[in-house]
Amino acid sequence: MLEGPIRRAWRARVAFGDSGFESHPRRHTQNKDMNIVKVFSDGGSRGNPGPGAIGVVVLDEQNNEIEKFKERIGYTTNNRAEYHALIKGLDLAAKYTRDTVHCHLDSELVVRQIQGLWRLKNDELRALFHEAKDKERPFKKVIYTHVRRTNPTMRKADKLLNEAFEGR
Repeated sequence: MLEGPIRRAWRARVAFGDSGFESHPRRHTQNKDMNIVKVFSDGGSRGNPGPGAIGVVVLDEQNNEIEKFKERIGYTTNNRAEYHALIKGLDLAAKYTRDTVHCHLDSELVVRQIQGLWRLKNDELRALFHEAKDKERPFKKVIYTHVRRTNPTMRKADKLLNEAFEGR
């Protein structure tokens, strides 16, 4: 079968990774020039402890969704799952900025511990706390905020978490 000039041009674009189609409108903009990135992370377990999962939504400064993530994380507690979600959120934020990250969590425990307001009594949580603190290093500023579960973006993170539980 002979190829026309349009087909040849399309094949050349695909060979170089440019199909002209975007599966996610902003996924390709992984520049580190954004000033502010917002992370909404949620973690949980079915049973406490029990099988765990995390969901993360990353927004730009104008509240446009730039990335979503969901994953099953194995047998864990709710608090450990919340820390795992935060750590993943900080990893994702590092793809977009080195400036300011606003982290929004529905776990008051994790927020207060990360802020240094509540002490850490559990050794496993202490290890996750230090891992999260290490993930802060690339950024000029990280701000932690406790939000209600009813926050619309937190609901998206919770939906991702439940999709991960269900294997979707």
